[in-house]
Amino acid sequence: MEKVEVEIGAGAPIIIETGEYAKLADGSVIVRQGDTAVLVTAVMGENLVEGIDFVPLSVDYREQASAWGKIPGGFIKREGKPTDREILVSRLIDRSIRPLFPDGFFYDVVVTALTLSADEKYDPDVLAMVGASASLHLSKIPFEGPIAGIRIARVEGKFVINPTYEERQNADLDIVVACSKDAIVMVEGGAKEVEESVLTEALYLALEKCQPLIKAQEELREKKGVPKVEVEALTLPEEIHKKLQEYCYPKILEALNIADKRKRKEALNKILEEFFDGLEEETKEEINKVALGYFYKKLISNILREKLFKEGKRIDGRTPDEIRPISIKIHPFERPHGSAIFTRGQTQVFATVTLGSREEAQLVESIYEGEIFKRFMLHYNFPPFCTGDARPWGPPRRREIGHGALAERALEPFIPPEEEFPYIIRIVADVLESNGSSSMATVCAGSLALFDAGVPVKKHVAGIAMGLVVEGDKYVVLTDILGEEDQLGDMDFKVAGTKEGITSIQMDIKIKGLKKEIMEEALQKAKKARLYILEKMYEAIPEPRKELSPYAPKIEIITVPEDKAFLIIGPGGKTVKEIREKTNTVIWVLEGGKVSITGHSKEDIEAAKREIENIICEIEVGKIYEGRITRIEPYGLFVEVCPGKIGLLHISKMQSPPRDLKTAYHIGDMIRVKVLELDELGRPRFTTIFTEEEAQNA
Repeated sequence: MEKVEVEIGAGAPIIIETGEYAKLADGSVIVRQGDTAVLVTAVMGENLVEGIDFVPLSVDYREQASAWGKIPGGFIKREGKPTDREILVSRLIDRSIRPLFPDGFFYDVVVTALTLSADEKYDPDVLAMVGASASLHLSKIPFEGPIAGIRIARVEGKFVINPTYEERQNADLDIVVACSKDAIVMVEGGAKEVEESVLTEALYLALEKCQPLIKAQEELREKKGVPKVEVEALTLPEEIHKKLQEYCYPKILEALNIADKRKRKEALNKILEEFFDGLEEETKEEINKVALGYFYKKLISNILREKLFKEGKRIDGRTPDEIRPISIKIHPFERPHGSAIFTRGQTQVFATVTLGSREEAQLVESIYEGEIFKRFMLHYNFPPFCTGDARPWGPPRRREIGHGALAERALEPFIPPEEEFPYIIRIVADVLESNGSSSMATVCAGSLALFDAGVPVKKHVAGIAMGLVVEGDKYVVLTDILGEEDQLGDMDFKVAGTKEGITSIQMDIKIKGLKKEIMEEALQKAKKARLYILEKMYEAIPEPRKELSPYAPKIEIITVPEDKAFLIIGPGGKTVKEIREKTNTVIWVLEGGKVSITGHSKEDIEAAKREIENIICEIEVGKIYEGRITRIEPYGLFVEVCPGKIGLLHISKMQSPPRDLKTAYHIGDMIRVKVLELDELGRPRFTTIFTEEEAQNA
């Protein structure tokens, strides 16, 4: 076994070791920090995958409950399909390493990260990123790494590298950054309205702090690395390449002027079909169609860049800083508790807000927090029709989970606490049209829908996607990018936030050595665009509605003495079930003596409150109660003023005692009584003698 150790930040060192575990994989490492340890392996398929023009990379990150000494919750005590958390970490790793495979490499590569041990301090996600790079770097798999991943947070104004869970709770910036030797490769994270300058400082500090981890991987490769596989690059015969250029160039140039995405795509596909149909039959049989498609895409990318630098115009005729036309519809449909449609060019998102009771919260198992109830959820859907594709709409894919998490993170800082707004909040964002940055349109639509639902959020949040095209020393930063600009450009940079600062960020960079000045310019242009969109949003709905939808449930939280809360639940939950059935409400007994009551009407909630008050009531001397007669004797009435609280109203203590109590009163009758005293056993004694003023104040 060989290992390297790196001191990073003020926490425990990071240790990378290889040669002892999972030795049949092409590359295998254990990465540790504190008591957290992750096994990461990389395996390459034996055969070339034909018919594709992209790297067939799969990344699987898995957390087993045993790693932190737990047994999985639920009926089946075993891990099932990947959780959202596992999918999000898998995407972090995938996005960091995918751009670093050579052109023309079409072999299956599977990277698997398995958390073996997890402590209460260090998150295994960044360790898995380091492990993915190290396992690939040590193996025979061609990989233009290594890279390193770290988390950087700002706590009380100071940057902390790979902070503990506790430190992250107090951070106003929490991002994961992947870096190569000379460039930032990937960024993902959230913030609480931090300024652009703070984010830039954090990113380039991360680049600096990643270097020892990269150097350590190089040292490990010198000791344990194996020779890399030679990859045969995709090629086209020189003659075909020349013909492709001559025939397609002017036609592509013309097609790129079509503003409509679908028509432009059809035109570009037709050009390649016509070129192939025009070739001789002999040539058609010999030509590699994947290579032809690959170089055709390269040609489109080159023409797109050329057009941008020569004319200063983009595919749809916009200038680099221009935002597509925006339209907003608030509450387009009646029944959702809140809704909005946000359209920007050919990207359109319909967002709805649903308010629910506490029992509808999402139960999430977390490494460091155990089981937690999630009050705010954002679910992003990307149906095939939004891009004009004719295929069935399946379950959420990794991309949908990732984009939903990005938008959720942008809005979450403004969700009011449960004490202020006791509802569970779910946003569903359905992408109706997609041509660039539907995730940022989701942020805008979600914010508008929250305002429409009457959720007391303090500010609107907007998002914008930025792009970058670099040629030599020249570069152009693009605002509000299209789908093609994302695929063919050098950077995809999504920023969401308020007028005051950034709340969520996601960035993928495909070039080496991104200059700090370019990053600063991109962030400033993103801010300018964000402010423009926020203006439009405030014009559409300037503040949250004062009233909730009539279709939303009514919720009220009351506080009872903590030592009495168990009485509301009753033996085996019997009492609370009876109250629910009797008053048509949903009741949750929370921590600290708080009780949540949900009903369809104010009357139902009031009825439930009366039932609860009766259960927990304490008999007070001098107080007037409305009680129920439970027993009638010649000398007096026995009256129940609270469940189980029965006392005697003696005939001598009545205002106007009748001759015969059994004739004047019946069991079950209600009577107003005042508590005279409590006997030595705590039983009340009543009177009906009290003043009019006392009766009115009761």
